[in-house]
Amino acid sequence: MSSGLLYILKPILQLLPEIDKPARLPPIKERIMWTAVALFIFLVSCQVPVYGARPANSSDPFYWMRIVLASNRGTLMELGISPMVTASLILELIAGVGIITYDAENKEERSLFEALQKLLAIFITVCEASAYVSSGMYGEPSRIGFFMCAVIVLQLLFSTIVCMLLDELLQRGWGIGSGTSLFIATNVCETIVWKCFSPSTINTGRGAEFEGAIIAFFHLLVSRSDKVRALREAFYRPQLPNLTNVFATLVVFVIVVFFQGFRVPLITKSKFNSMDRQPYLIKLSTRATCPSFCRRASCRTSTLSPRCSRAASATATSSSTCSGAGRSAATTRAATASSSPWRARLLPHRALHLLRPARGPDPCHLLHLCLCSPRARSFSRLWITISHTAPRDVAKQLAKQGRWLIQARESEEDMARLLDKYIPVAASFGGLCVGALTLFADFLGAIGSGTGILLSVTMINQYFEILRQEGQELGYNFLNKKMN
Repeated sequence: MSSGLLYILKPILQLLPEIDKPARLPPIKERIMWTAVALFIFLVSCQVPVYGARPANSSDPFYWMRIVLASNRGTLMELGISPMVTASLILELIAGVGIITYDAENKEERSLFEALQKLLAIFITVCEASAYVSSGMYGEPSRIGFFMCAVIVLQLLFSTIVCMLLDELLQRGWGIGSGTSLFIATNVCETIVWKCFSPSTINTGRGAEFEGAIIAFFHLLVSRSDKVRALREAFYRPQLPNLTNVFATLVVFVIVVFFQGFRVPLITKSKFNSMDRQPYLIKLSTRATCPSFCRRASCRTSTLSPRCSRAASATATSSSTCSGAGRSAATTRAATASSSPWRARLLPHRALHLLRPARGPDPCHLLHLCLCSPRARSFSRLWITISHTAPRDVAKQLAKQGRWLIQARESEEDMARLLDKYIPVAASFGGLCVGALTLFADFLGAIGSGTGILLSVTMINQYFEILRQEGQELGYNFLNKKMN
């Protein structure tokens, strides 16, 4: 298989919808408008329930992955961006090992390769949607009928195609940034805000309690006569978000912001003008976030069938578990979390649960504790080869741009040898830090997970940089003055 496969499938790939690149880069105001439109469509899709579904009161097997995959149970965004990410990862792996070859500089071959990613994403969507329906997550197939099962699969397929087009709309230059990153950041921020300020009440067996941790804190202080006990409950209540989770999220957020500042600048000069010097930044977060996220997406796809099977027979263990279609995204997530009471326990209890569970040693927790960071490190080292960001690839890109590293001679080989001292180390250390950060965030009970917070901060930082560079048109000159 080589680039000839792309031309064999060309008649089929040309039938797929595609967003054309703009003839010129739109103004920043127009790009902000299209970004807001894409985000609005995504948020609406996260609230529209799947028509014809009759879900049972069962636990959500993919609850811990939904935040970073921008999915919402029981709605059109049930699958989120997982088919797109999985398809991209598979084809990048295949292209990285040379099974499929294409010239990224060739516009036609690049377009065909992107269309092949869409085709594979559609195939994965059909497979995942069929697995969801057949496992009974939308009701017993014999009860809802074959026709309604097909309608549900078509709804999920249509929403995935819309999500792909929205992502392509932003990446082609009509909007800002990437659609997948924007959707993840929105999902994480929505979850954090909802679990802090949710006004809804949930009955946990001790009476109705506010779901939002901060609102519950003030409510407990006002309604309870014993203020010390009210404070203890606000910080350590077991089945709903508490202030310990909120402070843990703030700690992880500060660590991620600090981690974003780790970079190695290598100065490049133009071969046409020796005074034209620009830095080439090797960022730890950039080379470690994407592989960690792709690893989670692939884990969801690989465990889809067995988890769906277990979900079909599982029953709700908490009266606050919400699975009815049409409820808000954050309410569904918070209610599902209440069926996993260990998520928000006191910190020492969490440490004992991870290191020495009450029912005896649990090798799964210890194995995850020992292998999370090394696995992320290994995947990050592999990713620089797959994504064509290895030292030799970067040296070739700089040479094509007519730029040379001032620390090396004006040759690709010498630049590759110099970059080989930095890029693999940055990828390994970045992956190790991201794996440790993810484990640390889960250990503390941070809202949104370490990977989700890292993706959100990266996306927000990207928007800030764009506004800083192009803020003059919007009247944001103070950003440049502040940075300078």
